[in-house]
Amino acid sequence: MLQKLRVPLGFAIAPAVLYFADPTIPSILLGLPVALVGAGFRALAAGVIQKDSSLATSGVYALTRHPLYFGSSLLAVGFAIMSASETAAALLLVPFIVIYPTVILREEARLESRFPDEIRPYKATVPRFFPRFTRRFRPSFSFDQYLLNREYNTALGFVGALGVLILKWWLR
Repeated sequence: MLQKLRVPLGFAIAPAVLYFADPTIPSILLGLPVALVGAGFRALAAGVIQKDSSLATSGVYALTRHPLYFGSSLLAVGFAIMSASETAAALLLVPFIVIYPTVILREEARLESRFPDEIRPYKATVPRFFPRFTRRFRPSFSFDQYLLNREYNTALGFVGALGVLILKWWLR
């Protein structure tokens, strides 16, 4: 249930976040790099994962078992900083903190049942959420896979939300 609620909840929360946001040039400049790294992590993950057909272990999946969720968390933190509003930040971060741990555990249970032989050594060497950057990994990315996973929607949402924040700052 939570897995299905997370995306619609994001769309429901976004207008309120943008409404309460009170961005400044310093807040945008501070939060933008965090959000860009998050979007980049998501993009790199989307260029690897072939949902339900194989266990993704290459590219950023060699750094963390959940690079899409890690990237989403950085996007939320980045936009929380850019918003320069405690209310907007809470609207972004509280649902993430409440929903995503359960989503991650359920997804891992599903992957264990689907790929039991492959996931055990993977789980033993790759951290669940926070990347371990000391690991050597083989870069892996397919732009066709990125498009197939429709990750461009994140890029479009990123640009749109950033544009609204900049417009709000400019109109002040």
